[in-house]
Amino acid sequence: MSDDKEKVVNALGGTRGLIDSGLPALVFMVSFYVTKEIRPSVTYALILSAGLALARLIKKDTIQHALSGLFGVAICAFFATKTGKAENFYLPGLIINVVYGTLYLFLNLIKLPILGLILGPILGENLAWRKDPIRRAAYIKAGWLWVGLFFGRLAVQYPLYRAGNVDLLGIARIVMGYPLFIAVAWGSWLIIRNVPKARTETEPETETA
Repeated sequence: MSDDKEKVVNALGGTRGLIDSGLPALVFMVSFYVTKEIRPSVTYALILSAGLALARLIKKDTIQHALSGLFGVAICAFFATKTGKAENFYLPGLIINVVYGTLYLFLNLIKLPILGLILGPILGENLAWRKDPIRRAAYIKAGWLWVGLFFGRLAVQYPLYRAGNVDLLGIARIVMGYPLFIAVAWGSWLIIRNVPKARTETEPETETA
């Protein structure tokens, strides 16, 4: 069971993924709060993100999340510097929440939960869960947590973005980043682990006495 938990955590981003994507945003927030300057703030965020990727590479760790984090920070930096508006550093994140929230919502409604599509192969049940009503319902139930996360972020952060309140927007981004992600990931795991995995067609049936 602990192996399955680790697989689920890694599939959802993992601790390293959270650090690689979250710390640069924190650095931007603090720097802009102090300096009120866009360019040095995005520069510090980019330097940190690149440093994290380099550190992963030197340690021969998986650099997927570090590189995706660097790419994400670069896009955020481009939006902010191109428009001259610091709040646009957070615009790509808002767009991502719209896309992910809509995707999770749509697939849940058609009973093809994205968590099942992602975790099924990782947990060794592939798509057998689609023929198991209880297992499928668990994936759907966990999916609603993510729908709430993505649209909850939008409900709080978009008005702050529209108002140009960069400081509060940065705080909301941090507060609704690490803590809520961890809470939702943990809640998803609690839901999924309490339902037996679906048996694939290649697995032999358990004989009963």
